[in-house]
Amino acid sequence: MSGKRNAAKHKIDRRLGCNLWGRAKSPYNLRQTGPGMHGARRGKPTDYGTQLKAKQKLKGYYGNIGEKQFRRYYQEAIRLRGDTGQNLIGLLERRLDAVVYRAKFAPTVFSARQIVNHGHILVNGKRVNIPSFLIKDGDIVEVRQKSKEMPLVMEALASQERDVPEYIDLEEKARKATFLRTPKLEDVPYAVHMEPSLVVEFYSR
Repeated sequence: MSGKRNAAKHKIDRRLGCNLWGRAKSPYNLRQTGPGMHGARRGKPTDYGTQLKAKQKLKGYYGNIGEKQFRRYYQEAIRLRGDTGQNLIGLLERRLDAVVYRAKFAPTVFSARQIVNHGHILVNGKRVNIPSFLIKDGDIVEVRQKSKEMPLVMEALASQERDVPEYIDLEEKARKATFLRTPKLEDVPYAVHMEPSLVVEFYSR
């Protein structure tokens, strides 16, 4: 399964022309062209193209979220008070699979989604198996007792590739993380430059 996931991740990296998650094994580190025999030769991108790429990067980063669901996040971001782009980032970071990934309970966003789906994660002591479940400030996300020593979890926690951001308080031994607050764009440890304002422009065309 992980081979399939890696292929999916690497395909996204190549298509978007960046190492989206900052992973050492990304093929983009070796081959900085688009997929296909000669790489994609493109002229100067249009405003639409730039906005579309910003949207694809953000969707891809969170595990290739479907268009329908992603548009719903945008609509919710408009409804909330404050900056729509910041609200969009806040909603995406509150997804349970994103919190599991940030807390280093899984090595990738794809495997984070999988361990949530398989019932390995508790939120405030109750099992939740919906990756898009939205976490609130102060919620406790933990790996359930039987799953604490899963090789996937151990591998992720041991990885030096990334750090747990400051808006999540991790108790590593207990495999327990408290979501302290909804982050702003500048708090989120993206490996590439994200532009939610362009995503907002894309949808408000």
